[in-house]
Amino acid sequence: MNAMINEFSSRFGKSPEHIFFCPGRVNLIGEHIDYNGGKVMPCAISLGTYLAVSKNKDKLLRFHSLNFPETAELHLQESYSKTGSTWFNYPLGVINEILNEGNVISGLDMLFYGDLPIGAGLSSSASIEVLTGFALNQLFGLKISNKDIALMGKKVGNKFIGVNSGIMDQFAVAMGKKNNAILLDCDKLEYEYIPFEIGDHILAIINSNKQRTLADSKYNERFAECGKALKALKKELNVTHLCDIDLKTFEDHRHLINDPVLDKRALHVISEYFRV
Repeated sequence: MNAMINEFSSRFGKSPEHIFFCPGRVNLIGEHIDYNGGKVMPCAISLGTYLAVSKNKDKLLRFHSLNFPETAELHLQESYSKTGSTWFNYPLGVINEILNEGNVISGLDMLFYGDLPIGAGLSSSASIEVLTGFALNQLFGLKISNKDIALMGKKVGNKFIGVNSGIMDQFAVAMGKKNNAILLDCDKLEYEYIPFEIGDHILAIINSNKQRTLADSKYNERFAECGKALKALKKELNVTHLCDIDLKTFEDHRHLINDPVLDKRALHVISEYFRV
């Protein structure tokens, strides 16, 4: 915290008015089913993303990070577009969404820092989205619920960043609760907290150093493949999502899928949902 304050002062010539934090998350069970209408059980973790921030009167948005060398200084305007693949697209997308909803903000000096391994599957991108939304909500009294901040983050990921992800990541970091996991229905957004008291045990996160950047990965390809499998099954089944189908029904209708890859995708989703 002191290091962030000192670095903020060095870069912006003043102390930050506020420091905010948003956790990352792990998913305990339910992989690749949040965008297929299933239930998942993630939990927030103690690692996450910090934001030191102050308002400025220069009508400028200044983005700095202790994790990346790239910085940005943008004039405050009515809307923004994604710029390349730089890290500040995530907070910029949230600011763009808040402005699109008719809210008024001032210029901001922002310094981000995350102790989450970047691209390691711990939702560093969702963490920075929700963190930015939460910070602006507090700074400007926007009265947005944490649930709606999560939905905003998902919209930013889908529309601004271009990743067809589900709601799990943003929901888990926005709604996480100490010593609890969240059993989340990703279709209806119904959820309940599940006690996760592990006593003398630990939840071990192993960093393989194999980067997993959703925007540059096969994630969108998996999303499209699941959609194609669902389309084939809907020739005879009245369903909305792959997770609406049980294993028995799938076995009786999998002949409708004439592609072995799509068959594998559908089998994973339906069997994984049964496992959850």
